[in-house]
Amino acid sequence: MHAFLIVLLVIVSIGLIAVVLLQSGKSAGLSGAISGGAEQLFGKQKARGMDLILQRITVVLAVLFFLITIAITYFSA
Repeated sequence: MHAFLIVLLVIVSIGLIAVVLLQSGKSAGLSGAISGGAEQLFGKQKARGMDLILQRITVVLAVLFFLITIAITYFSA
């Protein structure tokens, strides 16, 4: 059981790293940092299409990562 969870954790970790690297940046330099707050304030949604899918996959993989890590800790004690 422990070995299976470790292998699953490695697979989820690699997937999480890949999905985070595939995502586009939220701001493009200093101009993005200045106008980024205004875009969010006025409700402009950039997260459409592929960005939205990658964001949801990131959330799912992050939750799986934490759950598997907690399970490994629980079963190894």
